[in-house]
Amino acid sequence: MGRIAGKEIGRPYSPAWHCRAVLITGMFCSACMFLLASELRAQCTARDVLQNQLRFGKTESTAAPQSLITSAADVPVWKTITIGTFPDSFALTGALEAEGCSIAGLAEEIFARPAFTVSSAQTNVELFAVTAAELGFETDTVTLDAIYARARQLGFGLAAAEIAPQLRLQYLDQPMGEFLIIGMQPIKTWRGDPIILTVANGGAGLILLDQDGGADARVSVTSRFLFMRSNEAVPANTLNEATLFPN
Repeated sequence: MGRIAGKEIGRPYSPAWHCRAVLITGMFCSACMFLLASELRAQCTARDVLQNQLRFGKTESTAAPQSLITSAADVPVWKTITIGTFPDSFALTGALEAEGCSIAGLAEEIFARPAFTVSSAQTNVELFAVTAAELGFETDTVTLDAIYARARQLGFGLAAAEIAPQLRLQYLDQPMGEFLIIGMQPIKTWRGDPIILTVANGGAGLILLDQDGGADARVSVTSRFLFMRSNEAVPANTLNEATLFPN
């Protein structure tokens, strides 16, 4: 093998090889873009359904008759889950990813905030599902602080933030179209936006969604909240708007 005019001979440039390399690279990039688009589309689909429910009270299934709740003691347990099974929020995030559960952007962000803590001891907790209508509200929408205040009056308590991802992991058979808002103290993002979490199946997979947790945030009266009983959570008489919705 020799050289002519500074060029090596015996290894001619192959246009076909170059085309194959470009094609393979293009296919790889397309696959990455497709996976990213699929994940974003799943989040957008779930978020669109959630926004419709929050604004207009629309659900994919027929809503059950709304009976007025007069005391938390009269409400049956909806589901019992276990918390305190992971050492920190990063382990929780890894478990969600391993199960194929999506996490919306701001929901994942608050996992890294100091206010997001996990229990140091494994504990079983009982959750109670109620709608704003069952709490006694008759308007189409109601503010979050009004819902929390009424829930406290009836004997419900706020759930720990850890309950949202734990429920997502322990509720893999969630029906399509169901959105469960965790009645929790809002956690602020790095920008200062108050966020609460929703465990959802919007039709494109299981997901953990973020939503506005401000005191004036309005939700449909048909929206379902998950609370604990006040003797299992933060005592009701220690909670007020200042602690639930800090400036």
